[in-house]
Amino acid sequence: MYIRRTQTRNTMTGERYYTHRLVKSTRVGGKVKQTTLLNLGRHFSIAQEYWPLLCIGIDRLLSGQAALLPVDCPAAVERETQRCAAQLLARQESVASPADASAPPVDMHNVDVESLELTRPRSVGVESVGLWSMQQVEFSKLLESLGVSGTLRSAAIASIIGRLAKPASERATYTWLGRHSGLGELLDVDFETLSSMTLYRASDALIKHRESLEKYLFSRVSELFGLATTVTLYDLTNTYMEGQAVDNPKAEPGWSKEKRKDCPLVTLALVLDGSGFVRHSKTFEGNVSEGDTLERMLDDLNTPKGAMIVMDRGLSCEDNLRWLRGNGYRYLVVSREHTRQFDAKAAIAIENAAGETVRLSKTVDEKGEEVRLYCHSQGREKKERAIVKRFVERFEAGLQKIHDGLSKPRCEKRIDKLWERIGRLKEKSHGMGQRYHIEMTSDRGGKRATAIAWEQGPVGGT
Repeated sequence: MYIRRTQTRNTMTGERYYTHRLVKSTRVGGKVKQTTLLNLGRHFSIAQEYWPLLCIGIDRLLSGQAALLPVDCPAAVERETQRCAAQLLARQESVASPADASAPPVDMHNVDVESLELTRPRSVGVESVGLWSMQQVEFSKLLESLGVSGTLRSAAIASIIGRLAKPASERATYTWLGRHSGLGELLDVDFETLSSMTLYRASDALIKHRESLEKYLFSRVSELFGLATTVTLYDLTNTYMEGQAVDNPKAEPGWSKEKRKDCPLVTLALVLDGSGFVRHSKTFEGNVSEGDTLERMLDDLNTPKGAMIVMDRGLSCEDNLRWLRGNGYRYLVVSREHTRQFDAKAAIAIENAAGETVRLSKTVDEKGEEVRLYCHSQGREKKERAIVKRFVERFEAGLQKIHDGLSKPRCEKRIDKLWERIGRLKEKSHGMGQRYHIEMTSDRGGKRATAIAWEQGPVGGT
């Protein structure tokens, strides 16, 4: 066993470079035949002086022989030895012929499990399930039909399964594939030597063919599970980007869920079937209004008339509801009403799955176009009262802090500045500050405060 270094040329660019292969010589009849065991690639990084040591280590691991004398081996050489041996062992198992039923029984031995040492442990459970699921929808064939090359197909599959097994960035997925997962052996791909940029290119390829992938996969899943298009769940979120993102035309300043007003955003929209399968996704500008996206998304999907559209409060503006009714859609939304019209006398009581009693009151609007369901539960009431109590305590603590500061010589006492502080405190109180009547006592000059008093009005929470 030895390593061969061969000069070759890129037929497209004319660039000349060296490639490395692990080769084994075997005698067949009266001739010596050289067989390539493993392609080590052009970026093989082990220095030539350690090549014999690497080959000896690989041969020792394949044969199961322990070293007679300790060998001073650099860590990089040892890692490469383990990697190459693992690939060769995986290939041997894949081409091994099934056992002959007429063969003599295998000689069995007892092994002390406490004496075993794990070398290069890898996970294969979730990877096997992910690959099986992709085979059911013929995902690899779909990518091939879209013109995605073999290397990018493997990287795309690996990226998707990596997000399934351990959701993270492409960089973290690349590390997981090389150090912790056995997916490379299942796909016959060496992710340890694969460039990390390949995962980024695979993501670009998936985005490029996003619409075709979504339509085919949902159609395939609908066939497998017999899904009927009756309910559509629709929601939006956004994500921010560090820097200016000048090359992204959709990166615009907007309201960030992470409160990053200094960063440009993009808005991500997702449509789910009633069974939870993804039907459609789209990227909008970061400053887009949630209500403006609904019509575009449903038109893209060719959503059938009569489908139930389930949305949250951000999408339930009157224009959207009017458009849904005019186009024959049904909808289920959270009302934007600020006043509650729960009629306790007309309500009926039911018990939910958690065993909690919920009272319901149903009303129909004057035109008969909407049915409104008002709900009341003791659990929800307790939760809202606890939220109100927390904001009330926080607001009163802020007022008390301003009041206590009036007795300190260096604290601000000008009335106009104190009202500014109270205004900022109200802004953070989530509306609780509007329930207070606040009075400020001034000195004889009328410009400096001497005391602050407040009185709370009625607080709801039902």
